Amino acid sequence: MTLFALSEIGIGLHGAFSLRLFALVAEVTHGIGHVATGGVAFPLVVLPVMLMGATLPLLVAHATSRSRNVSRSLGNLYFTNTLGAAFGAFLAARYLLGGLGLRATAEVAAAHDAFRGALVMVLRRGRRGEP
Repeated sequence: MTLFALSEIGIGLHGAFSLRLFALVAEVTHGIGHVATGGVAFPLVVLPVMLMGATLPLLVAHATSRSRNVSRSLGNLYFTNTLGAAFGAFLAARYLLGGLGLRATAEVAAAHDAFRGALVMVLRRGRRGEP
């Protein structure tokens, strides 16, 4: 669960700075062509995308180690992940973007990821201290 927590914190940190970073890169790459811009943009998104892609397999591994049932763990987590993604997209599109704007919505999402990671770390530490 530590790797999951660190992934979530990393996603949150990237999200907190991504809009400013992308704006800076847009200024620097203005007019250099699509291929060159893609070459500059790719390294900016590869790490958070890898972290996002790692969260579900990390959770499945953790759940499977506890339940000893891969298919049930995978099914339950995939369902929950899909439901959460759909709800988050709806919430952002319907309420957050219109009400808060892009910057604040990105900050809310970043804070949510970082908080989730920190919460997992705290809960994990609390379990280790139990008799």
